Amino acid sequence: MAADLLVHHIRALYTCAPGAEGLGALPDHSVAFTEGEISWIGPSERAPDAQQVIDGAGLIGLPGLVDPHTHAVWAGSRADEFRRRLAGASYTELLEAGGGILSTVRATRAASRDDLAADARQRLLKLRGHGVTTVEIKSGYGLDPETEARLLQAAWDCADTVRVVPTFLGAHAVPPELRGDRAAYVEQIVHEQLPRCAPLAECIDVYCDRGAFSLDESVRILEAGRAAGLKVKAHAEQVAHTGIAAAAAALGAVSVEHLERLDDVGVAALAAHGTVAVLLPGAQLYLRDTPPPVAALREAGVPMALGSDLNPGSSPIHDPWTIATLGCLLQGLTVEEAILGLTRHAGAALGRPELGWLGPGSVGDLVLFRPPPGEPADVASLVHQMGAWRAHCVVRDGAVA
Repeated sequence: MAADLLVHHIRALYTCAPGAEGLGALPDHSVAFTEGEISWIGPSERAPDAQQVIDGAGLIGLPGLVDPHTHAVWAGSRADEFRRRLAGASYTELLEAGGGILSTVRATRAASRDDLAADARQRLLKLRGHGVTTVEIKSGYGLDPETEARLLQAAWDCADTVRVVPTFLGAHAVPPELRGDRAAYVEQIVHEQLPRCAPLAECIDVYCDRGAFSLDESVRILEAGRAAGLKVKAHAEQVAHTGIAAAAAALGAVSVEHLERLDDVGVAALAAHGTVAVLLPGAQLYLRDTPPPVAALREAGVPMALGSDLNPGSSPIHDPWTIATLGCLLQGLTVEEAILGLTRHAGAALGRPELGWLGPGSVGDLVLFRPPPGEPADVASLVHQMGAWRAHCVVRDGAVA
């Protein structure tokens, strides 16, 4: 019986499969898809017949890329904040003065679900154009029960564009109306927002940092989310060290994210609990920050993923290849680590082990890239020349997107 789709004669196929050596590079291989799944991978001369054939000659093949950390649903602009940061204002100063996240909250609360989804869809199409087939989307710009739910609904409205993994982030900041009563807002998250948002989300996240939520508040919120059936994630050790990375790992977190001020105790906790470190070099660049302890994470065997942190203020980046290059230049990743950070390790950071690799048991996602002019069909070429690499073809769930 013929396959539904065959991507044939891929010059350099990287499976990124568990157990494969390196990135699982295979020369002149083909991939067949049947009923949305991978039904065959092997040398091109043995490829099965298929109803539709895509020529992969001269191209680089990769699993569908995974972006494990975005804030892709928002309204409004923070361009003026960019000017203020250039003039010396810090991210935390802006937040504590009612700007930053809170500025986006004001605009987002005023936007309709349809408008939020329409804007988010355009952002996600940009990511898909660069080869991303799965995107984690956090809420966090509503900070009240109604708007937080609306943000997650708008994220689901974009599932025709990419595979969406929604994350509830009511604990992103304390809203202006409860600035003087943090305890009341924590109660609202646990008893009002969470019941409405848990059915719409796969994960729960919290921003534990100076100017945001304390360690005790964060642990309580994450425990409540876990009890509601959500996978645990955390914005961790970005502006100040709080201990949330180790605490979240002990709660079974699938990932902790940012990690610029992660200490040795935190590194050991991630290694002990199998928690993925999600690195966000775009935010590091925009905020002129220091890098996470990549060498220590590598030595401890902690899987490292890369996320765009796509958001309106501290990382308005829509290109995973720019993120990969920055991960190498700013944070010390190797090319191979960067590719795994966009693929298999990024899937693990979402608690979705079927994402980010090619083989039996993976999702049916494959992306093709044409090498830069004069460059070999090698992923190092895509990472070396920063940004602007649009996918030649995107296959999601066995069909051309």
